[in-house]
Amino acid sequence: MILFKTAARSTVVLVRPGATEFDLQGRMKGSLDMPLCEQGRQQAENLSEELAGIRLDAVYHAPCESAEQTAACLVEGRSIRPRIVEDFRNIDHGLWHGKLIEEIRRNQPKLYRNGCDRPETVCPPGGESVHAAAGRVMKAIHRVLKKSRHQVIALVIPDPLASLVAAQLNDEAMPDFWKVETDAGSWQLIEASS
Repeated sequence: MILFKTAARSTVVLVRPGATEFDLQGRMKGSLDMPLCEQGRQQAENLSEELAGIRLDAVYHAPCESAEQTAACLVEGRSIRPRIVEDFRNIDHGLWHGKLIEEIRRNQPKLYRNGCDRPETVCPPGGESVHAAAGRVMKAIHRVLKKSRHQVIALVIPDPLASLVAAQLNDEAMPDFWKVETDAGSWQLIEASS
């Protein structure tokens, strides 16, 4: 769990959805719309239990089935409805959709190393650059934060976009692109400014 205090008044519970079959296989799902697998459903239920003691004023999620299913678990028994934010969609991996991360490491070693050393410069062939995704998602995050001052909000966003959001909100460098590619139902707490 990460907890940073700033001058702001919004508390963000950043949630990675439970796993899909692609996550378990080490495949890049990017913006593909995939449901939770059985293990992912269990992870989403575990998240709901872990977060049951935290008051949530709102839950916003990415427009993909795994994020929607995870958000639905989070609001169970609460008097809130999850809301879709289109700009929370994951990075478009273009021609990398469905590829094994190991396959990219083997077949494109220079590009793979670049994702380790300078993840903000990654741009999949025919896809969206990490830099462009950061601009898109952070505009949406700031809109949500502005509406949610003094509230506790959950943002259900798949990786690698969730790790990009965490890095931006915590004013840190983005971690190794390849190590944050797959979801496994985790969360972190961040004090964020609007």
